[in-house]
Amino acid sequence: MSRNQILSFIIFLSLFAVTESCNRAPVGQPKKMAVVISTLNNPWFVVLGESAAARARELGYEAQVFDSQNNSAKEAEHFDNIIAMGYNAILFNPTDADGSVLNVKRAKAAGIPTFCMDREINSRDAAASQLLSDSFTGCVKLGEYFVKQMNQQGNYVEILGLVGDNNTWNRSNGFHSVVDEFPGLKMVAQQSADFDRNKAMDVMETIMQAQPDIDAVFCGNDAMALGAYQAVLAAGKADQIKVFGFDGSNDAIKAIADGKLAATVMQFPVLMAKKSAELADQYLNGQTDIHHKMPVEVELVTADNVSKYQPEN
Repeated sequence: MSRNQILSFIIFLSLFAVTESCNRAPVGQPKKMAVVISTLNNPWFVVLGESAAARARELGYEAQVFDSQNNSAKEAEHFDNIIAMGYNAILFNPTDADGSVLNVKRAKAAGIPTFCMDREINSRDAAASQLLSDSFTGCVKLGEYFVKQMNQQGNYVEILGLVGDNNTWNRSNGFHSVVDEFPGLKMVAQQSADFDRNKAMDVMETIMQAQPDIDAVFCGNDAMALGAYQAVLAAGKADQIKVFGFDGSNDAIKAIADGKLAATVMQFPVLMAKKSAELADQYLNGQTDIHHKMPVEVELVTADNVSKYQPEN
């Protein structure tokens, strides 16, 4: 073997060793899961994030929760940091079904699998799994109850969540698939409040000024429902306008028990969070044949069954 051939062979071995070391976590380095949540300004998402992190820790991982503050640029920054810090997996609650795809693909290219919780992204192969509440079916159930409570007639308002989130439209479409069949029910306004309680209060106040004859309001989550109720109460119309939500938050359950909200749809954030962490652990341990997209059943909560859902003291 010539001197040049020997030198080339040594360089090849060096490059191979570097590549192999990049594909393996250093011996003794702790396993880590990142939990990226759309916003921690909503108690429901706080439960989702904390439950995911807690289950990851139980499975032997270090876990940190990152708050995207409903800001896609902030979310991208989190992914940059997570990739640079060498996390093993990401438990992810996206800010935008389309806009978040690139972040997940960047993580995948870096060898970090992503597991979506509660919200999905519009890609079939970017995330390792997507665990989602069955929002459409839940709002079909809610729509059927809404029609009965309204006696098939009246004016109503719809307050939407984030327009870039598929959950917003799955809930809206499920609701309208039922309610639009009844010509006596008329939607007089539809506006987004970004799943935010304070924004929903402001939106509802503005709508009531333009539309004084309102009988009900359907909100895409409980935070907005509680904000809308605050506006309705301040206007002295709490006995006239029925408020419907979605999530099954503790505050909403209490409000139904107190006669303030008409109904909500119960999601199970703790279940979704824990299962996502478990799927990530299974994936990292070689079980990669998991279902890509898995719906989680939801339940309608009304004054008739609210006692079943009230937290124990």
